[in-house]
Amino acid sequence: MNIVLFSSLLLPPSQTFIRAQGEEIQQFTPYYVGSRLVPGLDLPPERTIVVNRGGKAGNAAEGLFKLSGVAPQFYQQVRQLNPGLIHAQFGLSGALALPLARSLKVPLLVHFRGADATIKDEHARYSSLNHWIYLRRRDTLKREARLFITVSKFIKEKLLEQGFPPNKIIVHYSGINTAAFTPDPTLPRESTVLFVGRLMEKKGCEYLIQAMAKIQAERPDVELVMIGDGPLRSSLEASAAKLLRRYQFLGVQPSSVVQQWMNRARLLAAPSVTASQGDSEGLPNVVLEAQAMGLPVVSTLHAGVPEGVIQGETGFLAAERNVEELANYCLRVLQDNELWRFLSTNGQEHVRTHFDRPKQTRILEGIYQAVLRGEM
Repeated sequence: MNIVLFSSLLLPPSQTFIRAQGEEIQQFTPYYVGSRLVPGLDLPPERTIVVNRGGKAGNAAEGLFKLSGVAPQFYQQVRQLNPGLIHAQFGLSGALALPLARSLKVPLLVHFRGADATIKDEHARYSSLNHWIYLRRRDTLKREARLFITVSKFIKEKLLEQGFPPNKIIVHYSGINTAAFTPDPTLPRESTVLFVGRLMEKKGCEYLIQAMAKIQAERPDVELVMIGDGPLRSSLEASAAKLLRRYQFLGVQPSSVVQQWMNRARLLAAPSVTASQGDSEGLPNVVLEAQAMGLPVVSTLHAGVPEGVIQGETGFLAAERNVEELANYCLRVLQDNELWRFLSTNGQEHVRTHFDRPKQTRILEGIYQAVLRGEM
């Protein structure tokens, strides 16, 4: 049976988890459907359908589809697939997919992953057309969608606070490919603190740089390696230049390079914070990938992170924006070899037991089956 994985933009580089899970599905044939293609991740062209095919006509068609749900040629293409259900990626895409689900008369599942459930309405309303449409259709979405899937218990609580029906919400951990994230124990670990992620407010990088200044005051040999890009890169580089002795900003890197650094580093720092507009993480995959690589994590008591990193067992969690605590936890992991081995071993076991993507995808396929049988 065919199913639709709907996302407004197909598919930004940061959304590897959507393609990875889609290509892991075995019991159904997934089609990637959305408003338009964007530079980023390659998708199988024979299983990709978009409203906007380029040019002024394409932009006009996309605008009409978003605002009114009208897109005759697009609907015809999707209808020919005879899909059993639509699985919308992110709340905003769920709102855009509502008219399509109505037209096809199929169940709509909506996956909430982070900012879509946490950003404050007063900030979201005018941040983009998709946000504006989502807020206008949110009450309808609560009524008409069959199921809401959240990436963490924290995101589920956020939906409950907003009045989403409790009987329609389930928590499902997407997981990672633990077979791909396997450490090479023959390679030596270096005195490196690694960060991987978008350089934006909720990632808390400014606090990591301040913590690194304290760390380097005691351990001048420790280097900070930042992988990723984003709107705060220039200001963060300026701060690092003032405060740090050893650091690198490597920009966006392919997953193979990220894995190499995860195998070299001594710890992964993920100092996430709740942003000024309310934006929060769901459960960042990078903390799971690091633990699968045997790399202990020092993160924060933020959003769904405590569901993936067990305090004192697989890593350490500081209070948000607490530079002193963040630095102290990092120093403990850097300096205590026995503690490092304990965290490394436990982290690998924890992720392989609870966050293995093939296992989690089989669970997701079970959810699809239950929806199609009318049990959810």
